[in-house]
Amino acid sequence: MSGIHLNLLGSTFSSNYDIQYLIIAGGGGGGIIRGGGGGAGGYRSLTASVTPDTGYTITVGAGGAGDSTGSAAYTGAKGSNSSAFSNSATGGGGGAGNHPSNDNADGMDGGSGGGGNASSGPRSGGSGNEGSYSPAEGNDGGTGTSGQGHAPGGGGAGEAGDTDGNGHGGDGAAWLDGTTRGGGGSGGGVSVDAVRPGGDGGGGDGGTADYKSDTDPTSGTANTGGGGGGAGDDNTTAGSGGSGVVIIRYAGSQKGSGGSVSSSGGYTYHTFNSSGTYTA
Repeated sequence: MSGIHLNLLGSTFSSNYDIQYLIIAGGGGGGIIRGGGGGAGGYRSLTASVTPDTGYTITVGAGGAGDSTGSAAYTGAKGSNSSAFSNSATGGGGGAGNHPSNDNADGMDGGSGGGGNASSGPRSGGSGNEGSYSPAEGNDGGTGTSGQGHAPGGGGAGEAGDTDGNGHGGDGAAWLDGTTRGGGGSGGGVSVDAVRPGGDGGGGDGGTADYKSDTDPTSGTANTGGGGGGAGDDNTTAGSGGSGVVIIRYAGSQKGSGGSVSSSGGYTYHTFNSSGTYTA
């Protein structure tokens, strides 16, 4: 039972209290040349009991860089993990790029997997839930086929990438605060009619190339773990993944400190957009 109690010596102490919290890792970067979209950062909704006056380290992962010409990796970079209260979420997998002498254009595994390449397909999307958590922290990236107009999107927290066959990133998931986060980045396209928007929840848009003009891809939205958009060709850098976030909430008025503090619907929220300490 939470609250203030009087011990036998007359001093007071506070008892533990329960929290609900969300950990999202950094999203993966997109690939280039019909590049796959980056996978969303791992998304985990958890609970814990915390001890008053105790400091808990909060780590917020950065998004992975988008693929670019001359990159040695041949894919977008994987996002960095986030962690809190002895639990972690896995960075999103990078979307696959296509380069000369590249013999592996599959999307990377991650919290959600990056989309495969569509210049030398079929190329598989990366696997989601690399951390093997239950429930799963994310979904797979889509698989690309050679000559496909739009490369497949990266997986999101709520669904796999490219479920419609048109390069879209997977949608994210809504947390207890009602906000959707963790969208996958959409794939880049060549000689296509329109940009494919990223998955709901911060996924970056895919870029296009029609041999006359290029549309640059966009990065995943900061503090959503959204994957970066893939580029249509190699004249631009693919979108980077969005940084992660850690959000803590508990019922009633403010008890702890750290992060950006707000209140809504009878709950107090502590939002960490960067690494820090939560003091219970």
